[in-house]
Amino acid sequence: MATKPFLFWLLMGMSAGVLAQDRIYRCGNEYLNDARAAEARGCKSVEGGNVTVVQGTRANPSAAAPAKPAVQTTPGTRVDPNEQRARDAESRTILEAELSKAQAKLTDLLKEYNNGEPDKRGAEGRNYQKYLDRLTELKSGITRSQDDVAGLQRELSRLAPTTP
Repeated sequence: MATKPFLFWLLMGMSAGVLAQDRIYRCGNEYLNDARAAEARGCKSVEGGNVTVVQGTRANPSAAAPAKPAVQTTPGTRVDPNEQRARDAESRTILEAELSKAQAKLTDLLKEYNNGEPDKRGAEGRNYQKYLDRLTELKSGITRSQDDVAGLQRELSRLAPTTP
């Protein structure tokens, strides 16, 4: 008696799987399961394996449009001379501020370096390797800072001099 309900549910489960699988037709990049529509469009039947189709979303055309820049310039167009002077002055101000920061950092590093004999800190008195590692870091930091200063000075020299 216990086998009859089991067989019933087994047969129902198998038939549900068979009923759920309709023919799938492919029309280019689109898949259909309507035989009449597929035949009318000349679609081909897909054989073997399961096909999973995930419906994509359409892009919102108003959101996809890129934002227009505040100042539109295309190659070959001229910018107002007053506006260009203002941009150049702002660039110069930024570069001068960066140059002063880089020079201050270089001065601090050179002061700490103390002509190749920086003061020993804490555990460096007992562990000479730590002292040598810090000395190497200071040398590389000084080199980097000198390169930064030179680069900023080069950029400033490329800008047109400011006229009051």
